[in-house]
Amino acid sequence: MFIKEKHTGLLQRLEAIEPFIGNTPLFPIKGFIDNPEVQVFAKLEWNQLGSSVKARPAFNIIKEAILVGHLDGKKHLLDASSGNTGVAYGAIGAALGIPVTLCLPENASEQKKAALTYFGVNIVYTSRFEATDGAQDKALELFLEYPDKYFYADQYGNHHNWQAHYKTTAHEIFSQTNQQITHYVAALGTTGTFIGTSRKLKELNENIEVVALHPDSALHGLEGWKHLETAKVPAFFDDKVADRNLEVSTEEAYQMVKDVAKTNGLLLSPSSAGALSGALKVARELERGIVVTVFPDHGSNYPEVLKALIKEN
Repeated sequence: MFIKEKHTGLLQRLEAIEPFIGNTPLFPIKGFIDNPEVQVFAKLEWNQLGSSVKARPAFNIIKEAILVGHLDGKKHLLDASSGNTGVAYGAIGAALGIPVTLCLPENASEQKKAALTYFGVNIVYTSRFEATDGAQDKALELFLEYPDKYFYADQYGNHHNWQAHYKTTAHEIFSQTNQQITHYVAALGTTGTFIGTSRKLKELNENIEVVALHPDSALHGLEGWKHLETAKVPAFFDDKVADRNLEVSTEEAYQMVKDVAKTNGLLLSPSSAGALSGALKVARELERGIVVTVFPDHGSNYPEVLKALIKEN
């Protein structure tokens, strides 16, 4: 009761923006599967505040921190991000009046840097050669040095990350497919989307097969994906959740960006296109089924990639 009374205004703002988190549409993919008994769908996660799938964990992390008194509108939310989570933190932080400090690899896209600047985020740049691993190290260093200034959100170790998908994404998918989903396919980055959604889907129907997607090499171009063999593994990742694993190459994802634009009218990011590529691999094995994947963000967030693809044509 004390926390609620002390932060009534913050809680009211939190409640006001919650309807704009999640509740994303399920889009039917056409033109890639000849078998009419097999359907492929994708969650359009850019249709929410923050414009990516990361709005869900960012909001849940912030909400829980406010409820227990770790964020009061004065402390900075501090975390490391390669882009989308940072943008979600920035958008939600701006809406709530919570200051945000992010440790960001210096080679993050100019589009993401601009968005963070517009939201008033304080950016601490880290080495491009250390990727998000180096950004995590810097964030922890700042928190340990100034614990009274920062709330360290720690998206890679905070269980409210995967629980956001456990509480929302899985239920939405199950309902939107009229409980008929047979396969769930998603990429591994922070791993929260896959772990949280898969765990709940398995509780709803243990026969649903869940497939984890990995980049095929450490030197890949799928922003947001982690090559777990060579990167820091998120603390809440559980390799027992996936029924099986598939690899996706950067090249096939980039080709899918072009193919799906012409066949479905969607402008996908490489990450979303990679997710679709993996989902189609699973769908082509089936005689009957409903395959669902997640499109983390929109292609308009990656103008440099789209320019490169245009030059190839």
